[in-house]
Amino acid sequence: MGKLFVISAPSGTGKTSLINATLEDENAKKTKLGISCTTREKRAEEKDHVSYFFISKEEFEDKIKNDDFLEYAEVFGNFYGTPREWVLNSLSNKENVILELDIQGALQVKEAFPDTRTIFIIPPSYDDLSSRLSKRAQDSQEEIKKRLKEAKKEVEIGKKFDQIIVNDNFSLALEDLKKFIFTEEGLTEERGRVVDKSLNLLLD
Repeated sequence: MGKLFVISAPSGTGKTSLINATLEDENAKKTKLGISCTTREKRAEEKDHVSYFFISKEEFEDKIKNDDFLEYAEVFGNFYGTPREWVLNSLSNKENVILELDIQGALQVKEAFPDTRTIFIIPPSYDDLSSRLSKRAQDSQEEIKKRLKEAKKEVEIGKKFDQIIVNDNFSLALEDLKKFIFTEEGLTEERGRVVDKSLNLLLD
């Protein structure tokens, strides 16, 4: 049986980059990223059954009725859900699965599948997070304020996840993530102190 990992983080923390780099590691041969079902239109560069399982709203609603999702949510009018059967089949094939989800989705999966290992990635401070959001130039200042406000709520919940990792330095955060996923070992004493320091700042 493979292992299921769910990774969440406030927007702009670098979660996707860390996950992609983890999957490029030689130890990740039996580890793959989960594929979600979605009702949104497929983009030109995307592939069905690779990027997402693209389905109609009616199909999605039927799957909800049949309890086919570990979790699902509506985002900007489109639905996204993690297919239960696909995840369980992957785990049965002794493959590890990483799900990249928002915090509510992570909690839903943990409830449905208690053996899930939850990982929450945090920034070292809100100033650092604000700077990252500004540099990526995707959001207005008003939107950045909203994201920072939401991040505070997420950290309050995420502090209870199985593993917390600080993305203060990409290489160090990557090593922390790979260590937990591939060996399930916790952080070193030094990295644990970094987490404690950052949590104190974020929860102050």
